[in-house]
Amino acid sequence: MKIVLGRDDLAAAALEAAETAGASPERLGIRPVHKASRGFVNDGTADVCELAIVTLLQGVAYGKPVALLPITALGRHQHQTLVTLGEAGLAGVRGKTVGVRSWSQTTGVWLRGFLADDYGLDLSEVDWITYEDGHVPEYTDPSWTKRAPEGSKLPADFLDGKLDYGIMGNELPSDDRIRTAIPDALAVAEKWAERKGFAPINHVVAFDPAADAKAVLAIYDALAAQVRTGPAELNPVGFEGLRGPVTEVARYAFEQQVLPRAVSFDELVDRTCEALGVSASRLG
Repeated sequence: MKIVLGRDDLAAAALEAAETAGASPERLGIRPVHKASRGFVNDGTADVCELAIVTLLQGVAYGKPVALLPITALGRHQHQTLVTLGEAGLAGVRGKTVGVRSWSQTTGVWLRGFLADDYGLDLSEVDWITYEDGHVPEYTDPSWTKRAPEGSKLPADFLDGKLDYGIMGNELPSDDRIRTAIPDALAVAEKWAERKGFAPINHVVAFDPAADAKAVLAIYDALAAQVRTGPAELNPVGFEGLRGPVTEVARYAFEQQVLPRAVSFDELVDRTCEALGVSASRLG
């Protein structure tokens, strides 16, 4: 059983649980972890894999053999990921260039959802620049986005002033000129989460529906115990814990033409329960 998890503590827990359940687990040392996504979704290179939630939604929408194991591997607030070298504020976003690594990148989907829902921005009025394809080859970006020239890098273009704004999470460069475009972004993010009743999530755990169900369930139990030691707001576990954030980001993704069809949370639940031969209550 091949396992890809970015956090060492989660990987150790998963390996021990799978072995106890009778499997022969192997951790694939793919770093950064998102580099495992394409192979997992399209070629079945792993049995259990940490995956961006939007990539999982795309995989389901395009009929890939992927299913949700309701564990949050990475949760974080997102309002601070829209950055600028200019003045803070969103008044000037319309008609300006905004760079994002990939149109289907989960961070970008969340941030654009905020801009549309909470700030009334028509996303088609922005000059969007993307730098990479997503992980599902059947998907193509909306016609109103543009691709940066071959060889361009988002952080470098942003620091060179070729972009007015950038959406960046882990790839954010260190530079004292950078400021969040949304003033008091972290405070805004916390109020958003309080109003919604959940915080955004980025990475979940996915599995191949053909994988050993007994081992997958054992991995779920071990990961759930480990993840629950962190802040509950950013580490929801179980179907009910993930229902709010996954439903919200699925809506954002469909509205932004990241998904070819709507994907409901109950569809994800049914797919998982069928693959594992259990009721929804078994997974929270």
